Amino acid sequence: MRIGYARVSTHDQNIELQLRALKAAGCRRIHTDHGLSGASRSRPGLVGALGELSPGDTLVIWRLDRLGRSLSHLIEVVAELGRKEIGLYSISESVDTASAGGILIFHIMGALAEFERALISERTKAGMSAARARGSPIGRPVKLMAHEIDAALDAMSQGTPLAAAARQFGVSRSTLYRSMRRADGEATSPAREIFRAMEQSRDWSA
Repeated sequence: MRIGYARVSTHDQNIELQLRALKAAGCRRIHTDHGLSGASRSRPGLVGALGELSPGDTLVIWRLDRLGRSLSHLIEVVAELGRKEIGLYSISESVDTASAGGILIFHIMGALAEFERALISERTKAGMSAARARGSPIGRPVKLMAHEIDAALDAMSQGTPLAAAARQFGVSRSTLYRSMRRADGEATSPAREIFRAMEQSRDWSA
C-alpha cells in the first residue's frame, strides 16, 4: 500500500500540486502538514502517515525536501523506514528505495553527508589551531576577570551569600561558581585556598 505525505511551510502556500501528484502516484491515503517547516519535530501529518505504514508499504512524497530538514536528517528518516521494511518513493527525484538504484542513491547521499561533516570538523579544528597560534581565546568569553573572582571570594569569606556576590558583579550564581572553579584550577590564583575551603564546607548560601 502507498501512503502519501505532503507539507507546506506556510499557510499561504498551495498544497494542491503535491496532492494531485500523490494521488496520481497511487496513494490510497494522504496526510498533510500546513505551516510547518521541515525542521519541526512535531509534525502530526507525518506522524499519522508513519503510523499507517506496515512492512512492505511505501511512503510517497512529492519531493525529498518535504520529508527532511537536511540531507543528514533525510538519511536518518530513510534508514528508520528501512529498518521497518518500509519503502520511500519521491516523485520529483524518481527515488525509490524499494529498488537497487534507489538504495544506491541513498548510500551515495549518506557518503556525501559524512564527507560534509568531516570537512566541517576539519575546518573547525583548523580555525581553532589558527586562533591559538594568534593568541586568540577559544571558547566562551570570560565574564569575570581574576581580580573580580578574588573580590567575590573575599566577600563570600566574610559572609556575603553567593547570590548577592553574583548580583554585585552582574552575573548569575552558576556563572560565578564556574568562574571560581576555573580560578581554583589556576595555580597562581590567590583565590584557590578560599574557594577550596568553601567548597569543602559546601557553604553556598542563597
